[in-house]
Amino acid sequence: MTHAWPDLESLTDIVRRAAHEELLPRFTRVAHAHKADGSILTEADLAMDARLHAELQLAWPAIGFLSEEMGAAEQQQLLAAANRPLWCLDPLDGTSNFAAGIPFFGVSLALLYDEQVELGLIYDPIRDECFTSRRGAGAWLNGQRLKTAAIDLPLKQCIALIDFKRLTPALCRRLAETPPYRSQRNFGSCALEWAWLAAGRGHVYLHGGQKLWDFAAGSRLFAEAGGTSFTLDGADVFVARLETRSAVASPDPALALTWLDWLRSPT
Repeated sequence: MTHAWPDLESLTDIVRRAAHEELLPRFTRVAHAHKADGSILTEADLAMDARLHAELQLAWPAIGFLSEEMGAAEQQQLLAAANRPLWCLDPLDGTSNFAAGIPFFGVSLALLYDEQVELGLIYDPIRDECFTSRRGAGAWLNGQRLKTAAIDLPLKQCIALIDFKRLTPALCRRLAETPPYRSQRNFGSCALEWAWLAAGRGHVYLHGGQKLWDFAAGSRLFAEAGGTSFTLDGADVFVARLETRSAVASPDPALALTWLDWLRSPT
């Protein structure tokens, strides 16, 4: 079946306007609470979630809606309806940064259908950078085509984007004691980390555990830009399920394999 998916320009307008009206006015001015899993939840998460749910349903009523802010049972029920396209939203990726006044957070939205990501959008309202992708058609930053390039550096000269807190203690120790790269960063927003890699901002990436709304839009964007990614087990990062997935990536395919080999080597 052929579908006429939403156009990215209209989708960008909806997300950009909502972020400027719901997120930015609350930045540095919002209280926060903690979810049962210890993660932070702010009024901005809920306001952005409600706003986009309403606007996306109004514009495209045939498409279902799954959000990070829903309960797991409802999320699973939505994913089980495989014959229906489904929005997958993280209304505020980088909530801890947002609550702490750190200007690195964004909105991540993907359109899922038949075990694929058809559209991906990641919006950074601080920089007004909108990263978009369409399956099989490419990736863009504010309308300019994104295409990864070969990285003419050995791994030992690279900058690595790594979230240590979700890695095993053994791997953390190994990375700390014998780092194979030059220096390390962690920015605190999975979606924007994928987007920055797609734009050539960083050389290798490692994350020990992302959820569907963390990697759906980002992994599609990164792949469409020409990047290479896999889990620590060497599988595809994206699966249309609720399970947590690790992510190993680089804009350069050869470097991605070198990085994965080092991570999986016993010593």
